[in-house]
Amino acid sequence: MIGVLLAEMLEDMGHNICGIETTEATAVHAALLHRPDLMIVDRRLARGSGIAALETISRTVAIPHIVVSGDRLHAAQMAAIVLQKPFSQHELIDAIERTMDAAMKAGRAGNA
Repeated sequence: MIGVLLAEMLEDMGHNICGIETTEATAVHAALLHRPDLMIVDRRLARGSGIAALETISRTVAIPHIVVSGDRLHAAQMAAIVLQKPFSQHELIDAIERTMDAAMKAGRAGNA
């Protein structure tokens, strides 16, 4: 349900959605199939972990991502921007901008 609402919010902001997945296995499969520009991954999935899915995906391809969680997480402990639920559209926009800016800077550093 939250994934559908998030997708609607992102579409209203002008983004294209290539998948809404609820398990670790399907999240990995969809990411490797579609290679999105950005992933927004819930820390807890119906089956499995969003964090484990990100680890699996990152062994094959680097995709900028935001971790969404209802639990208190310390962003410094994760190699991702963490968006704490519940969040506003403004917080989502800020997280997307920070994630994409970091990805662009990392891409430039890798090309230097």
